[in-house]
Amino acid sequence: METILANIEGGMVSSNAREAFSLYSKSHFGEPSSGKVHYTPSECLFLLEKGKIEVFSGKKKLTGKNLLELFRKKDKKIDVKYLVFRDLREKGYIVKAGLKFGAEFRVYEKGSNQKASHSKWIVFTDRESRKISWNEFSARNRVAHSTKKKLLVAVVDEENDITYYEINWIRT
Repeated sequence: METILANIEGGMVSSNAREAFSLYSKSHFGEPSSGKVHYTPSECLFLLEKGKIEVFSGKKKLTGKNLLELFRKKDKKIDVKYLVFRDLREKGYIVKAGLKFGAEFRVYEKGSNQKASHSKWIVFTDRESRKISWNEFSARNRVAHSTKKKLLVAVVDEENDITYYEINWIRT
């Protein structure tokens, strides 16, 4: 497959290349809309790392470092989110934005068809050093339960190792 040529405008990376639509069909990267495939920052960084995309701002080709700096301006958690995204994608899961659930990601089972099935998890990411309140934890759990998804908390330690905790409701 040829490298996807994409552009960044207003912090949004997108491509109208045939290869972008082909990769979306095969591997569910990006979201097609208005004749283009739009990528989340995590998808963009992953595809760049794998050599599948080149991103331009006007005529200037951006490096991974350039993109990371741009993404950090809008999202202070991009480093942690990207580590989790990459780990889940490399394990074979389909990882999409979880914004409509108030989460970082929604994750589909390996080999599932995201158009024909619902995501299994909503994922929240955090550094091991960050403490959350009981109310924040409870709110995350309520969102997962009300949307019939499992809550997956991804905790990244100081060595960038990731531990996942799946939280389920238990009725007694």
